[in-house]
Amino acid sequence: MRDLSCLFPSAALARRGAMALACAWLHCAVAAERPAVLPDSLAQRLLACTSCHASTSAPDPFFPRIAGKPAGYLYKQLINFREGRRQYPLMTYMIEHLPDAYLKEIADYYAGLHLPAPPLQRIAMDPAALERGRVLVLEGDKALQVPACIACHGERLTGVKPAIAGLAGLPRDYINAQFGNWRNRTRRANAPDCMGLIANRLSPADVAAVSGWIARRPLPADMTPAAAIALPLPLACGSALPESLP
Repeated sequence: MRDLSCLFPSAALARRGAMALACAWLHCAVAAERPAVLPDSLAQRLLACTSCHASTSAPDPFFPRIAGKPAGYLYKQLINFREGRRQYPLMTYMIEHLPDAYLKEIADYYAGLHLPAPPLQRIAMDPAALERGRVLVLEGDKALQVPACIACHGERLTGVKPAIAGLAGLPRDYINAQFGNWRNRTRRANAPDCMGLIANRLSPADVAAVSGWIARRPLPADMTPAAAIALPLPLACGSALPESLP
């Protein structure tokens, strides 16, 4: 400890002076290490979402990239998690007490993020399965009464405003898991639940062909959702009804 005898007339005062200086130094050191007050912004509050829904990096196999998806679609999915039509405990825990208006803000925020797309998944596929996936995505299967994916999700598979999801860039495993959820009714939408019907008309091999083809397909330069699509849709679809949006 520094010798303070030249500043204080007694040893006791010297000790007190040393203690005061030590406390002052400690206070300054703690203050310097204390983080700055974080901004109370939506972007700051939603940083927790990026731990699963990465914005630009390679996606986790079971979590979708949500940046740039139609706001109406994102809002409906948040509502579905909150009301039990979709089952994922972590999502339900985070949003079960949030009001509609705040969920709408969250959806609008992520819909406005138009960021570079993540790297493609490189998946080895049997040529026959790859061709089957291409046919289902681009043409559908009339015998199974399954429309082409592009008939609803847009020619570029980037989704359609206001409420149809984009499929481009989704991980294969995520797509497979969602088909399983629709088949098992752990994921539902407002009636009529068109994806629930489609999931039960496709075989597991067909689902794997679709997910693999989508995951391998080069991403379009413009990932913006389409502004409109030919109507009526091939199937009545409650999840795509704009009148159900706020």
